[in-house]
Amino acid sequence: MFTRRKSLKLLLAAAPIAACANAFIIEPKTLSITRRDIWLKSLPPALDGFTIAQLTDFHFKPGTDDKLVEDTITAVNAENVDLIALTGDYVTDESEVLYPLLDYFKQLKAQHGIFATLGNHDGWSAPRTFYKRRFENAGIPFLINQNTKLEIGNSSLVIAGTDYVWDGYPDAQQTLKGIHKDATVLALVHEPDYFDDMRAVRRIDLQLSGHTHGGQCRVPFIGYAPVKVRYGEKYVYGHFAKDSSQLFVSRGIGTSGLRVRFACPPELVILTLRSSKT
Repeated sequence: MFTRRKSLKLLLAAAPIAACANAFIIEPKTLSITRRDIWLKSLPPALDGFTIAQLTDFHFKPGTDDKLVEDTITAVNAENVDLIALTGDYVTDESEVLYPLLDYFKQLKAQHGIFATLGNHDGWSAPRTFYKRRFENAGIPFLINQNTKLEIGNSSLVIAGTDYVWDGYPDAQQTLKGIHKDATVLALVHEPDYFDDMRAVRRIDLQLSGHTHGGQCRVPFIGYAPVKVRYGEKYVYGHFAKDSSQLFVSRGIGTSGLRVRFACPPELVILTLRSSKT
């Protein structure tokens, strides 16, 4: 017969096994959806309720990640969002895996389009022109130290994207050049710590970043990430506000290094912009 002491010993012995099974087998392929309202003082009232899906850090591995990416595409399309933001690290080492990933991206649907920028792993794996040409051939504007204005009725939203930061050539001044001081700016920057460089140039209404994977493995309940990555040390995960600028850092979809996640599942981010003027 089991005594309470034996039962406790069995439970304690089983817990690490269950945690490892979750971290290596279950969690890396289990998509989560995070929904958040973001209030912007400069947002035109006509754009109140404008929705953005952010996808980042796929680190796509054909044959391993296909089901997760298929689930992600299905989930995004079910949301019927206004805009999709892709914030880098589509691959890990091999640029050729971009081709099957782009086939998935071509299935994405958004009322006002898809915009993308570069991650450090992308930049390390192939020239910038490789990514820019192939994304734009797929109908996805690819922003590298540049901005574009999205006209929506009588209102507008500026989308700005930088080069990757880690060994790249990000230029905040060039990225934000020519933007009217009253414009609402959505910035796509792979590495979140560049937020402070961006907002030093002008107000960044909302910057979307990835890069950190949210830590990839976090301490349950308290959300602490023991391992941090370069240019993702100050802003690891979630929503931040400084002065009149805001930042959201996503956990991303894929993994780098070991295919492991713990208390930090893959994440599709759905942000709803709210106007403080309404």
